[in-house]
Amino acid sequence: MLAIRPLAEPERLDVLVLPVRPIDPAAGGDASAELVPAAVTPPDGTTEEAAALVPAARLSGRAGEITTQLRPGLSPGRLVLLGVGDGGESSWRAAGAVLARSAVDETHITIALPAEVPPAVIRGLTEGLLLASYRFRLTDADGPPALGSVDLLVADPAAHEDTIATARTTAAMTRFARDLTNTPSSVKTPQWFADQVTTAAADLPGLRLTVRGPAELAAEGFGGILAVGGGSASGPRLLEMEWHPADARTHVVLIGKGITFDTGGISIKPVPAMKLMRKDMAGAAAVVAATLGAAALRLPVRVTTLTPLAENMVSGSAFRPGDVIRHYGGTTSETTNSDAEGRLVLADALTYAVRQLRPDLIVDLATLTGANAVALGKRTAALYSENDDLAADVLAAVEAAGEAAWRMPLHSDYVEYLGSEIADLYSAPTQGAGSVTAALYLREFTGDLRDRWLHLDMSAPSWADGDQAELSRGATGWGVRSLLRWLAAVD
Repeated sequence: MLAIRPLAEPERLDVLVLPVRPIDPAAGGDASAELVPAAVTPPDGTTEEAAALVPAARLSGRAGEITTQLRPGLSPGRLVLLGVGDGGESSWRAAGAVLARSAVDETHITIALPAEVPPAVIRGLTEGLLLASYRFRLTDADGPPALGSVDLLVADPAAHEDTIATARTTAAMTRFARDLTNTPSSVKTPQWFADQVTTAAADLPGLRLTVRGPAELAAEGFGGILAVGGGSASGPRLLEMEWHPADARTHVVLIGKGITFDTGGISIKPVPAMKLMRKDMAGAAAVVAATLGAAALRLPVRVTTLTPLAENMVSGSAFRPGDVIRHYGGTTSETTNSDAEGRLVLADALTYAVRQLRPDLIVDLATLTGANAVALGKRTAALYSENDDLAADVLAAVEAAGEAAWRMPLHSDYVEYLGSEIADLYSAPTQGAGSVTAALYLREFTGDLRDRWLHLDMSAPSWADGDQAELSRGATGWGVRSLLRWLAAVD
């Protein structure tokens, strides 16, 4: 991963990056942008040259705007002017992402940061650089070039080391979630996923892991997980991981949908919809990565993570439309659509969390419905909760992390859609409002903790069709950054 370090003096100057910001039109004058005063004075003449280049290049200073001036025979050999917009964390994150992609041919760059630089600037810039430089490839061929190292010129390097370390951990865990999600399902069986998490957790003291296989799931009554995974030669698993520091005052349970491939089962998907179904475990990837991050950062919050893992396949042993499934705890579901499988495995995990773990808060992440994308587009998750404070806290963390979510309603009138003549619940209502009714179905399994539960339907934002700001084409790792921000603030 890209090396980033704070320095008070440049050790080498191959490429010097100087930030540019917009000028308030109310201030008057002809220029629309200006250099941001640097904490460490650049080499003689560089500032004047850059200041003259700003109006000549007609720069506006918007976040991510970039221009390069070659300086043959001089030091630095290249001068880069980088727009940082309003100077907030999101603007610096966007600027860092653009810089990471535009400097892929460079081995080293130096960024002159402003005086009195706040931690948010350092964090946003660092995350943007690290996340935009991510690439996933399964080939023996040489990969594309990538930026090697970045020096941040600041007045007091020691003051920013912790912020950079936090940003590095956040980016590393996001990249881990992306790796898990991008991995083809020919490799990514439920057991493979559990093995990857077990290996990652081995380097972090204080984590406890339990992996239940088909025999344990059957003995304990996890009927939803067993039904969904019953059609595959790769049996289902339930991964339980716990971070429990001595100073924790709050116990949070995170649950992530872990369908390692989804054919739709007997209600088989069309090929275009099936092609990217290796991403149907992105919720599981996000919650395990966030828990690993909490342990790495030694956050003072108890976190138990549950990831029901299954492969939804078509075979003679696959569950059928019209089957009645008995979940952990005894509740039964009638299903007429085997492609609505994620809620069936989550139902088991939610009931187990409520009855056995008794946490203070429950948050689940799931690539649950296509209706989410219809309502909110490709970048925004749907958030459901009856707890206003919990919803506000999570939304604030999502915004600070540079991700996006929108709170949706849990209409009581729609509960009647869940009624079944032969079971306790009907798992896949057909009356519309697909994301809402899926959330209402999950709520039925939260028992007396329903007012401490929050659901994030994040199918659409779990995948990017191309490079977008700090996102790279493919899996986005959506939710890792938001969860870590939220967990760090949980009281």
